[in-house]
Amino acid sequence: MTQYMTQEQFADAYAGGLRLTVRFMVSRGVGPDTAEEAAQAAWVRGWERRRQLRNPKRLQTWVNAIALNVLRNEYRRRQTSELPLDIAIPPRANPRAIDLRRVLEKCKPAEREMLHKHYIAGYTSKDLAAQGDGTASGVRVRLLRLRRRLQTLMREKRGRGQGASAFGNGQPTAA
Repeated sequence: MTQYMTQEQFADAYAGGLRLTVRFMVSRGVGPDTAEEAAQAAWVRGWERRRQLRNPKRLQTWVNAIALNVLRNEYRRRQTSELPLDIAIPPRANPRAIDLRRVLEKCKPAEREMLHKHYIAGYTSKDLAAQGDGTASGVRVRLLRLRRRLQTLMREKRGRGQGASAFGNGQPTAA
């Protein structure tokens, strides 16, 4: 026997879930105003069809799917290929990557190569030491000092305390 949600249970879920549905829609690239409208419409539709919900624990996921469908149906109804004006379009250029590239230009070629091998190619400090860069602990210390120097350069470049997360927490990496 299927147990349906009571009005009180649905009202409680709505009170906490509306904001989550709006955030879900915004994370999908929908503008805040449109996300609010779609979320409201989805929760109304969920209320109207709450007897169709088989598992009350899945209510949030169910309403989020309804919200996506509400938005898709609205775009189809308009029959336009134009994007709505309030859709959130992420910037094409990543400003952190640009800053990082400029800061890395201040490194020596050997330092850039070590960073690339360790962080991009996945070499461990033991692998780098075997290639003639000293001992594994020496490589870890050099990477630590280089990370700290680059973090300082990034902070100076930005004029704020951001950029520290670009190279981890400043702790030596395990080999």
